[in-house]
Parts: sequence; structure tokens; C-alpha cells
Amino acid sequence: MLTRAIVRPPAESFAAGLTTAGLGAPVLGLALEQHARYCATLERCGLDITALAADADFPDSTFVEDTAIVTADFAILTRPGAAARAGEVGRVAAALEAAFDRLHAIAAPGTVDGGDVCQADNHFFIGLSERTNEAGARQLSGLLMREGLTSSIVDMRGVGGILHLKSAFTYLGDGRIVAIEAIAEHKALAPYEVVRVARGEGYAANLLRLNEFVVIAAGFPRLHEDLDGLAYAVETLDMSEFRKMDGALTCLSLRF
Repeated sequence: MLTRAIVRPPAESFAAGLTTAGLGAPVLGLALEQHARYCATLERCGLDITALAADADFPDSTFVEDTAIVTADFAILTRPGAAARAGEVGRVAAALEAAFDRLHAIAAPGTVDGGDVCQADNHFFIGLSERTNEAGARQLSGLLMREGLTSSIVDMRGVGGILHLKSAFTYLGDGRIVAIEAIAEHKALAPYEVVRVARGEGYAANLLRLNEFVVIAAGFPRLHEDLDGLAYAVETLDMSEFRKMDGALTCLSLRF
């Protein structure tokens, strides 16, 4: 059961963040409304929220997931692959130190973005990407092994249009993974039942399983129908302003 989440609302500098989406500039007021609804949904799904203050020094800082990997028992501070985001980690560390007795960290020359790490029960998928390098992936795998957890490394660098591993697939629970077609046949996913995302709905592969609920981005009816068919209680959220900045549902919180 997930009981807590750490979030940070978008700051006034949000539109100056890193993006390749080509969808235009985000509207800050609408982004704040969407973030508030996101937090309300987490609370409705049973999570207590720790809300950090907006941080205009770092336009991408609302995407707190990239700063850490959190589990039920420990957390790992990451080392983001984009130099402009390096300072975000220290500004999340205090909240994590208050929540966890064991806190590890990725060190240079390794880089890891939290968006490249997907936990599936006691196994972790670690994505190689433009943001997470091989040195960081090896460090993370070693830290997880010390904690008695397994991992596998999935090279995402040849998958077009994918920033992070969790842009391509996320864990639904119950031995199921939701994945885009380009990664659905990957050997690392072979032990799982793969729910394939229809062509044109790839953005929806990034979803949240929050206790008894599944939260997906609004506007993707085929995936919604598939999840209904699997008897999940589905919640939808408009993510338009965060999508403009290469962000998605998992990006906006650290959940444990």
C-alpha cells in the first residue's frame, strides 16, 4: 500500500524548462490547476501529501520523480542527466531524510533520472537513455542488490521519441505492464502480461497504480476501455500543460 507522496507545484519559471515536445508554451495558471487536481487525486487514492514550495530557480523542479528513487524502506538520491537539473536533488533531500532511515546516492560519473526507473514489486527496470548513463545504471543496480532487490537494464536509446523508460512502459500491478508497441516484445518484459497501448495513445503508457486505483492521462479512450475490461477503478487527469514540458503522471510525485 502506498501511503505518502512528495510533490512540488510548478513555479513561475515553468515555461523555461527543458522540452522537446513542440506543443507550445504551458499556461502556468492551468498547470497549477492541473497540479492541484493531481494532488487531490493522490489524496483520494489514500496518500498523504508533502508539498514542497515552488522553486523558480529550477523550472523543471515540479517533476520531482527525477530526483530520487523511493521504496517502502529506503530512498536513493539520483544524479540527473541534464546539468540544468542537478541542483534539484539537494532541495528534495531534506524531505527524504525526514522520511527514510536509509538514504543512498548516485555519484559521478553516473547519471540517473528517476523517470528511467520502474519498480515492479521487488524488481526494478533501469532504462539507459539520454539522461541515465551506463555508469549510473550499474551503480543503481548495485545499490538495489545490496538491499536484496533485483534489477534489469533496458536500453531505451534506440526507441524513437522516448525521453525516459517510463515514457514507454509502467507497472500496472498484478503482474501486468502497460507498454507502447515499440517495447512490448522486449525480453525484459517476458515474465509479465503486457497491456499494449494503441497507436496514437503512447503518452498514456505513463500511468499510476495507486492502491486500488489506476490513474491515466485524459483523452485516451482505448486504454481506458482496456483497463475497464480488466476491472480496474480508473481515474483520469488532464495533463496538457505538463505534456508540453515532456512531463507525465509519474513525473509529478515521489510515492511510497
